[in-house]
Order: sequence, then C-alpha cells, then structure tokens
Amino acid sequence: MSVFFIGGIDTDIGKSYATGMMARYLLKRKISVITQKLVQTGVGSTIADDLLLHRKLMGIVPQPRDIDGTTCPQLFKFPASPHLAAARENRTIDLELITEATAVLQREYEIVLLEGAGGMHVPLKHDCLTIDYVAEQRYPLILVTSGRLGSINHTLMSLETAVARGIPIAGLVFNHCCDSNSEIAADALKIFCNELKKYGCDNALVELPRVDENNPVEITFANIFNKGFSC
Repeated sequence: MSVFFIGGIDTDIGKSYATGMMARYLLKRKISVITQKLVQTGVGSTIADDLLLHRKLMGIVPQPRDIDGTTCPQLFKFPASPHLAAARENRTIDLELITEATAVLQREYEIVLLEGAGGMHVPLKHDCLTIDYVAEQRYPLILVTSGRLGSINHTLMSLETAVARGIPIAGLVFNHCCDSNSEIAADALKIFCNELKKYGCDNALVELPRVDENNPVEITFANIFNKGFSC
C-alpha cells in the first residue's frame, strides 16, 4: 500500500507536524515520498498552509505538484468544517478530484501521506464523512492522538470505529505537544499501547515530542513503516 491516511482524534492535534515529520523520516531514508492534504480550509494562498509546514519539516522547498495544486486540489477560505467552508463559496467537495490527484502522486512517488482535516468524522459533504471516504478507499490509517484530557475517549472510539469500517490500522502517533499533565499523559500512553495489542498492532506507536519547525530533531517511525500494518 503506497497511500497512508493521517487522521486525528480532533482538530489541532498535530496532524501536520506528525505528517511532516513522517515524510522527513522517509526522505532521510531515500524513500520517494510526498504529502497530500485532503482539503484545506482557512487559507488565502494557492498552496495549503499545512503543505508548506510539511515541506519546511522535510527540509525541501514547495514541489511542482504543490504549485500546480495536485497535493491539495480543494482549498477554501473560511476556517470551518470542509462541507461548510465549501458551502460558503457555493461549492461542494469534489471527492473524485481528490482521488484522481492521489492517483497522480502514486504514479510519481513510492509513498503518499494523505493528511485529513479535523477528526475522522468531520463531514466532507452532507452525505459523506471523512471516515466514509477513507473506508471506501481502504487507506491504512495512522491516527494522531495526544495525552491531553479527553484523548482516551476520542482515541479508543476512533480506532474502534475505523476497524469496524474495515480501515486497516497502520499505527498511532502520540503527540506530546498537547501534554498538560504528565500523569494523565503517561496513563493515556499505557492504555493506547494495550489497545493496539487488541487490534494486533503491537508496538505500532511512535511518540512525537514537541517539534521546533525551524530546527526539527530526527524522529524514528520504524515501528510504523518498517512493520507495515496488520489490522
């Protein structure tokens, strides 16, 4: 599988940092990789803000497929759920356009990291949630979570729902930037590790420390990419 979907338990959970750091890890290992944004809202430029962050973390400049819009063919100005942001411009999310863009990137790169917008149940259209689209495409899920209060509930529900929908679980990224209490974070981490065992994804968890986008440290994602996925 050359496409991995990077989903989150909520908005502002650090999906973009996780995606950029995963791409950096793969690039450093001479793997041809590109990131794609499913849809970007709250943007006024021609290149999605999240893609610019990815490239900065990867240590590269915006790529030709960023400039021609392939890596994010759906941009909207209003900072809201995709379906609402599109409606504000009298548009609807064109899922076929997104799928075609991903196919183009698959032909040019070994791995495509497709970052979602918000959580897994965010509406893309009134009749299609993000999880509906991912299930239809059968993309393996790398779920970004954290140790902040409430993350346990959101994470376990996201994993259980994804598996019930037939979405393969590739791994979990635990983003420490959201930690507010070390005891709560440690407890959440323990629960998540046990939960992955239940789905047959032992050790498929990577801890992501606070990331300085101007001087990112090297993080290994071998637990996710070297083992592939088993769920």
